Order: sequence, then structure tokens, then C-alpha cells
Amino acid sequence: MNLFADAGRRRAGERAPLAERLRPDSLAALLGQDEILADGALLRAEIASGRLSSLLLWGPPGCGKTTLARLIARESRHELVALSAVSSGVADLRRVLSAAEERLAAGRPTLLFVDEIHRFHKGQQDALLHQVEDGRVVLVGATTENPSFHVNAALLSRCRVVRLAALESSHLGELVRRALADPQHGLGALGVELDPDGGAIEALVSASGGDARRLLNHLEQAVRLVEASMPAGESGRVASGLLRAEHVERARGALVARHDKAGDAHYDLLSALHKALRGSDPDAAAYYVQRMLVAGEDPTVVARRLVRMASEDIGLADPAALGVALSALEAVRFLGLPEGDAALVQAAVYLALAPKSDAIYRACRKAREAVERTGSLPVPLDLRNAPDALAQAAGHGRGYVNPHGALGKLTPQLHLPEALARETFYEPTRAGAEAALAERLAELRSRRAAARREAREAARPPRRASPGRRPTGEPGDAPGAAGAGRAGTPG
Repeated sequence: MNLFADAGRRRAGERAPLAERLRPDSLAALLGQDEILADGALLRAEIASGRLSSLLLWGPPGCGKTTLARLIARESRHELVALSAVSSGVADLRRVLSAAEERLAAGRPTLLFVDEIHRFHKGQQDALLHQVEDGRVVLVGATTENPSFHVNAALLSRCRVVRLAALESSHLGELVRRALADPQHGLGALGVELDPDGGAIEALVSASGGDARRLLNHLEQAVRLVEASMPAGESGRVASGLLRAEHVERARGALVARHDKAGDAHYDLLSALHKALRGSDPDAAAYYVQRMLVAGEDPTVVARRLVRMASEDIGLADPAALGVALSALEAVRFLGLPEGDAALVQAAVYLALAPKSDAIYRACRKAREAVERTGSLPVPLDLRNAPDALAQAAGHGRGYVNPHGALGKLTPQLHLPEALARETFYEPTRAGAEAALAERLAELRSRRAAARREAREAARPPRRASPGRRPTGEPGDAPGAAGAGRAGTPG
């Protein structure tokens, strides 16, 4: 029975994808993670001592999270038990944790590797807490999503987050060369070589998006195309096949952009679009719009980002910007895709080229902060609604002066609650149309301040004259000579 099982595992290993066969068998062979595995790094020291902390490995697809977990278990002499959060439930966890306790009692520690741990719901994550906290099991979770958002606080506090870097072009190129040179685990026995002028490595790296697994899958398929075109000899294929970019392009098929509608990639692309618009870069703005649409993003999500940006970063520097963004939203709802993409790109280019001002955004923030700081301040009586006699008797609306009947359509009335009388929220910039608004606002504030001074002076009681002396200017005083002497009398 064991012979059959061993034979089955051996054949499965031979038929495993190239990415699985080429997994590094030592930390030294792992590409792209030099910073976290350098001599003196905490993780390296823990592995050498065999005393591991529970970890969350956070990084993009194909950067080596699963491989690193396996190597940590091997080199720290822990029993590796692997689960996938996609297919495992609480019952599976309890079974694994129970077995880990028995193993630990026999002196063999367990490293529990949970792939895509962000897919565990709260109950599944809670099932890990006690065993992780008291060290009965070392947890190593792998995730492509930000653990702060997708792992609950209790489990997150018991683990150290290790950020894995995306693989660079040089690492991916080295991986291709390893695969073509390795006759045992790679493709070296097939006799396929890189055409020095064929651009195959560049094509593979470009199509991979930094994902080593995707790169090796494309490489394996491209090599099959080369192998199929190699002339046959008496003892099989002749070792003369050259791998070119054209083989890679035929093997990979249509490129599918990596994207999800609720994870980090979704928010990263929206952030990049917004910042390209803010940075007045129409080329980048058009690229990120199409990047999301090609990946299957809801076009109204893209349009809503344009609408937000039109107020947050343009505002009244170009009052038409918000209308352009809203028109794009309406157009994409009316047309759908693919026809609606042009309206979104048109709006994005317009917003990128518009003058920028964050004055409206700052006014929003300052006004909200004032509300949160001061609470529900009473509305001034003269501004309150007075729909009935009861409200009028309480003084609602009393003293209100309609500006349409005032000189210059401006009154000295205070519109903010009295506690905020000295606050200003909107401070326009000098960008675009907002420059004229800045001048208008400065004039209004100056005139309103003058009107309030005059109103205060008018409300002040008249000053009383000193006893035994007529006030200056009273009737009977000589014109322009008050107090200078009596009329007709020599001075």
C-alpha cells in the first residue's frame, strides 16, 4: 500500500506545475526577500534559534509567501501543517489544533500555515486565539490584503506582520534562467534556450505583473510551443529550440489585469487615479481609468471618484469641473460599457488639466471639526424659522433683515452661532476662477465688518454733556467758533 502511495506522490510531483517543482529548498535560494532574511534580521534569528513568533506574511501574489512559510518550518525544525482559508472551517481548525497539542506533548512543535488567512471570518480567527497566545502552535498566515483591515484586532495583536516585497525584474529574469537550466525540476532536459535577441525574458516579466507563479506558468506553456516546433531526430527532440517573445505572447493569451472589487488593489488603483488627477497628469489619469475598466471595475465607481475629486481638489477654481464629472457619471449610466469609457476618459483629462484648489475640501474639514468640537450650538434667534404665532412669540425670526432690501444687499447680521462668530472656514486660493472669488469674498468680509461696526455705534447710547457746558454744535454757538467767545465782543 505504501509503495502505491509513494509511486502516486512521485508521479504527482512529476506532473506538478513548474512553479511547484521549482520552489527553493533553502532560504539562500529564495529570491527578492533580502531585507527580511538578511543576517541580523529578527526573522532570520528566530529561524536559527527555533523559537518562532506567530507571523502574518503580507505581500502581492507570487512573491514567495507560501515558500517562505515552508522554509521557516523546515529550518526551524517545526512540523508543517497547511490549511487554506478558502476550504477550511472551524472543525478543521479544531482538529489541527488538537493534533498540534499532542505533537507538542511529544516534543515536536507545529507551524500552522494558513493560506489566504484574510478569508477566515471572525469565528474562525477567534478559534486560533488561545493556542497562538500560549504558544501551543506557531501560526504563519499568508495574505495579499492589508492585515489591519482583514484580520481582527485580537489575532493581529498576537502576530507580527512581515511585509514581503514584490519581485523585481532582475529576480524574475533569474527565475527564468534557473528554470531553463535545471534538468531535474525545471525545463533543462528539453533543450530549449533563450534567443539572445528574442526578447523572451522581457515579455515574460512584462506579462507576469511581478507574480513568479504566473511567470513560470507562462514560461512552461511557451516552452511547450517551442518543443512542438523542434525537429525530431532518431532519439527524440533535437536540442536546438530557441525561446522568443512571440512564443510567450502566443502562450499567455489575453492578459487579464489583476484586480478585485473590494481588496487592496481596488483602493490602490482608485488612489492612484485620484492622485494623478490632483497632480495634473492627464496621461496617467486616462491609464488608470482604463486599467480599472479593463479589469472589470464597475464604471460608476470610477465616475464617483471623478465627482469627488472635482470638489475636493478643484472646487471653485473651475466651477464647471463638478458638472463635467457628473455628466460623465450620467453618460456611463446611459451608455454602459464599452461605449461609456470615452466619457470617463474625457472627464478625467478635463479634471487633470483644470486649475487646482483644495479650499472647498479645507472648508468642509474645518466646518465639520467645528461642529464636532462645539456640538449643537443654538441657532441665532433672528435666523430661526417662525411658521406660527408660538414661534413668533418666542422671538424666532425677530430682527431679521432681508439682504435684498438692504444697501448693497448686505446686512450686519451674524449668521453663525455666537460662539463661532470669529471662525472662518472657506479661504479661497488664487487659482483659476477662485482668484475672482477671493477678491469678492475679501470685499464682502470688509463691508460686513464695517456694517457691524456702524450697527454697534448706532446701538450705543448717546454720551451725556458735562454740567454747566453746552455741547459743541448746539444752537447759539458761533459757526466754527464754539467756546471761542461771545459774538460781537472783542476777543
